[in-house]
Amino acid sequence: MNRVDLNCDMGESFGVYKLGLDEEVIKFISSANIACGFHAGDPVVMDYTVKLAKQNGVGIGAHPSFPDLSGFGRRKIEFDPDELEKYIIYQIGALMAFCLGNGAELQHVKAHGSLNNMASTDEKLAMAIATAIKKVDRNLIFVAPACSSMYKAGKEAGIKVASEVFADRAYNPDGTLVSRKLTGAVIKDPDKAAERAIKMIKDCRITAVDGSEFEVEVDTICVHGDNPEAINLVKKIREELRKEDIRVMPMREFIK
Repeated sequence: MNRVDLNCDMGESFGVYKLGLDEEVIKFISSANIACGFHAGDPVVMDYTVKLAKQNGVGIGAHPSFPDLSGFGRRKIEFDPDELEKYIIYQIGALMAFCLGNGAELQHVKAHGSLNNMASTDEKLAMAIATAIKKVDRNLIFVAPACSSMYKAGKEAGIKVASEVFADRAYNPDGTLVSRKLTGAVIKDPDKAAERAIKMIKDCRITAVDGSEFEVEVDTICVHGDNPEAINLVKKIREELRKEDIRVMPMREFIK
């Protein structure tokens, strides 16, 4: 494998509140997951972030969430799958409108926070997201965690799927992410994160917290850039990818 996409969550400022360092991290990624107003973001921020991504040649993705602005989308919410489908359609449509207004194209959809975690193991929630994407535009790419129910649902729905891994998050042996509540869940050492990214891409394997390994398919790597230390991590990963002659490009260029 000599190509990979780097994605990052963006557009999470809201009103007078400034979150993230979007203008800095956008220089090192190839795809942006833009908040759609349900966990973060607002119409002004959405429009600005679409413009920012377009100016930097970065793929644009909708980042839908449970309706949980006060909890930043990280709280578990019991949702009827049919109802969830409508909420996903609503959020995709909102960001798609800003893309159309700016002469840009929506590339992908990636669920946020608790929704992403829950749908990784809940087949009904996973299929609700896949169905919503298919109804809006079956050419959109469904970014789904490797080895998850979402990846399976996307394939079953007959839509494009990108297998995602995290360079800066620890994994359980079953392929799920270690809870952020636990020590060591977030990897802050740039060298360690870059080493993990290279191993994931070249060996198609992830080392879990217990030392065991499992196989993965890698299309896109999620990185976080919401603080200065995280930006150094993104820079390091990009630097090591270049040394290994691994090209970074928007997922639309190789997910067909």
